[in-house]
Amino acid sequence: MVLEPIELNIADVSDKHKGHSGWKEGGQTHFHITIVSDHFIDKSKLERHKIINELLFDEIKMIHSLSISTKTSKENDSAG
Repeated sequence: MVLEPIELNIADVSDKHKGHSGWKEGGQTHFHITIVSDHFIDKSKLERHKIINELLFDEIKMIHSLSISTKTSKENDSAG
């Protein structure tokens, strides 16, 4: 599946987890992804996260933590 994101932001937030489980010197252990795509229309939060997890299956194996924010363009516009 191709999401054709309207907005995509991938942030390495490892520095916020220093000393926590899974943290390693040099980062790249904890990430937050924000994706705005109209492919999420009529999909629940769980369905959206499953899509991302399937797309990033191999990459997820190499990190400790991934948080995901998904929105449609309409949801993103109404959020401000």
